[in-house]
Amino acid sequence: MEYVWWWNNQRLHGELALRTPIEVEEEYYADQESSQPAPARQGSNEELNPGRINGLVVRNPCEGIRLPRIVKKERGYLSHDQVAKLATSVGDQGDVVLLLAYTGIRWGELAALKVERVDSVRRRIDIVEAVTEPNGTIVWGTPKSHASRSVPYPEFLDLMLKRHMAGKHRSDLLFTAPMGGVLRNAQFRRRRFDRAVAELTAADPHFPRVTPHDLRHTAASLAVSAGAHVKSLQRMLGHASAAMTLDVYADLFEDDLDAVAAALNDRAVSSSVGEMWAEVES
Repeated sequence: MEYVWWWNNQRLHGELALRTPIEVEEEYYADQESSQPAPARQGSNEELNPGRINGLVVRNPCEGIRLPRIVKKERGYLSHDQVAKLATSVGDQGDVVLLLAYTGIRWGELAALKVERVDSVRRRIDIVEAVTEPNGTIVWGTPKSHASRSVPYPEFLDLMLKRHMAGKHRSDLLFTAPMGGVLRNAQFRRRRFDRAVAELTAADPHFPRVTPHDLRHTAASLAVSAGAHVKSLQRMLGHASAAMTLDVYADLFEDDLDAVAAALNDRAVSSSVGEMWAEVES
């Protein structure tokens, strides 16, 4: 459970249940500079409630705690040209960059992707498996949402995908590490990706400092700029709801209001409404 991370880091364990809310709050704020992700600390309250309900603890000391405000990191969205430059700089594994940036699949989903999951006729990728690497150990499981989905890919990726599928069995991995086996995120970044990003940002200070996961955000940005509906984007990214997609990518939809007004104007001008107002003005 997530709250165990915080317990272990602070060596509280069962002692947490003996502390007052004020003491727990002080612990949280004293730990603001910790590398522990905020969601783990937020989860403590919800995770401790079952213990209180079942009589394992007398009360939930995390209830009513005021957590520090979460400051969201500004995302770096790549343009089409920047994606192409990054893929080229990564070298012979640049195809990984292209697939991440134009489908929005997660790293674990890409690493688990098998030949049989690519439908070149429909140009769809079926996401049914994913891998994680807790403590460096490869663990196979389901996607983050625990639901399979079908993700479209643009036609220009056809030849690239067919090249990776050539000569492989249906159950073989589409992308593998240089020496075979599952393609690991940390190794990919260390050997290829981070170095390529460093070179590009050195040459162009405006080039976003991205990670492989940020390419998922780039895919969302490129899809929205191409006119993708929020519901389509939700299904593509595997979010639980369209509301979640809107919340995560609210900044990408800010220009939609201007687009709506422009579209309404174009339709009105070309209709009888536009002709009516033209006559009034004349």
